[in-house]
Amino acid sequence: MKHTRIAAILAVAALACTTTAQAATPPAQSGNSSAVMLQGFHWNSAKASNPDWYNILLGNVGELKMMGFTHVWFPPPSDSAAKEGYLPRQLNNLSGGYGSSAQLTNVVNAFTSNGIKAVADVVVNHRVGTTGWSDLTNPNWTTHAIVSNDECNCGLGNPDTGDGFSAGRDIDHRNVGEVQAGIANWLNYTLKPVGFSGIRFDYVKGFGASYAGQYANAFGAEFCVGELWTDLNLNNIDAHRQQIMNWIDGTGASCGAFDFTTKGLLNDALANGNYWRLRDASGKPQGALGWWPAMAVTFVDNHDTGPSESCGNGQNHWPVPCGAVMQGYAYVLSHPGIPTVYYPHIYNWNLKTPISALMAARRTAGVTSTSAVAIQQASQGLYAAIVTGNARQLAMKIGPNSWSPAGAGWVLQTSGDNYAVWMK
Repeated sequence: MKHTRIAAILAVAALACTTTAQAATPPAQSGNSSAVMLQGFHWNSAKASNPDWYNILLGNVGELKMMGFTHVWFPPPSDSAAKEGYLPRQLNNLSGGYGSSAQLTNVVNAFTSNGIKAVADVVVNHRVGTTGWSDLTNPNWTTHAIVSNDECNCGLGNPDTGDGFSAGRDIDHRNVGEVQAGIANWLNYTLKPVGFSGIRFDYVKGFGASYAGQYANAFGAEFCVGELWTDLNLNNIDAHRQQIMNWIDGTGASCGAFDFTTKGLLNDALANGNYWRLRDASGKPQGALGWWPAMAVTFVDNHDTGPSESCGNGQNHWPVPCGAVMQGYAYVLSHPGIPTVYYPHIYNWNLKTPISALMAARRTAGVTSTSAVAIQQASQGLYAAIVTGNARQLAMKIGPNSWSPAGAGWVLQTSGDNYAVWMK
């Protein structure tokens, strides 16, 4: 079952009752987008030896512009009980584990001045207290902002609208006066003046999708993506990508989603040779990519799923095999959707040159978020496809088995261990 436009219409109607902002699809996700996003940090970016991560990132702005990035995803900017930023404490305090508020403003300005839009990592599912479990300050929220079924047994709000998160106080997003208004104010009067124009919503399975849509619209997001990371059953792939479709529909098509389905399929293909999984029954790319590519944000690994500075460190919860990372990029950077590149792969894994070559091929061919894909092979040991961009065609293959595009006019653009990309 594919995503339903009826669900999207209902979500938009519901949204109109809860916010004065009109539901709208972010411009970067309205189709035919050439966006390529950098995840501008990794799990260890906030460690004690890097107290000025923002300045480290600042030193690479010129090079990242030359590579062709259009967006950069920043780590959570607010004060947090965890240095990585994912236990937000004082939302309006923008000095944290990655640097000071002034450093943040400086690096965001540097990116935006170079034509690269800044995406804020927005953690609104939960907050922690300043001195105790439930004293939520700056902005000050009462325990009516905490869901009634939180572990603290202190919440006076409504029941949670999603899964619980035990490390912090789950926030009641039905609360209009404190929570909805407070988040909108934070987005518009704390983050927007820094220069942020996009949103990455953390842990969206923890609260109702309509609220993500409401906040994205209140902010006027140019780009929006949600982290809906759920268990993948390889024997029921459609159910997994349908969850992603339902979430996007639930936002009123006001926010896209990371394509965790494609991520899991790449994991299996690159580890076990099951490249056949990358084609669905209708002949399209499997995953969210095959059903709603304009809204699908693809990636190889991120700060949670993969290693950080080298193979084996960092979170490493759901990584592709370290030796097959470039195969993953050959796939996501040649295909539709909005691809994401992980910072340490460029600067710690020494993959800047091959990643740059793939990005250049995508750009020259004019491959966009909604370019057509004609899958040529999807079998054990081989996946091959031809992608039609706005200017030229790309042919690509990944896997140990040999393949090259038929016919004249194809010129090899870049290749490496078990991958190759041609242009016509």
